[in-house]
Amino acid sequence: MQFLFADHVLDTERRELRRGAELIAVEPQVLDVLVHLVQNRDRVVSNDDLIASVWGGRVVSDASLTSRIYAARKALGDDGQRQILIRTIARRGHRFIGAVRLQPEGNELAAPAAELRLDEPNEESEPALPLPDRPAIAVLPFVNMSGDPDQEYFSDGITEDIITALSKLRWFS
Repeated sequence: MQFLFADHVLDTERRELRRGAELIAVEPQVLDVLVHLVQNRDRVVSNDDLIASVWGGRVVSDASLTSRIYAARKALGDDGQRQILIRTIARRGHRFIGAVRLQPEGNELAAPAAELRLDEPNEESEPALPLPDRPAIAVLPFVNMSGDPDQEYFSDGITEDIITALSKLRWFS
């Protein structure tokens, strides 16, 4: 399936992102984040949903997710200030807000295609993930209670250290 938006074509079969005729090099995880956001453009995609889809539920830091969102925006010529195509909704997640047209694979013409109907089931949507056989833990960010913005790194560091330590324990998902 090809998704056409702005002056870009996102080809899920070839796993390519193009701006006009130019191929844009993106990392596989960045492409997966972009595909997931475009396929779920009708709703706000939570960070947990992105982690489950792109990383298969593995433990990843918020910094990893943020860097992939940043890279996706950069590949599209967007940024965190303008948020023309990927909008961040505070404490909720991200949403692809660009106007998207669909084009079936193999149709090389960039003619307008029908939009997906939201009330019909999508054949391309991934099935629900099976429940893991191991317990899962979520680490929420700590709040800097000192009120000193220069100490923000400390609360972030504690969160990162806990996530890193827990990711080394094999019995957790």
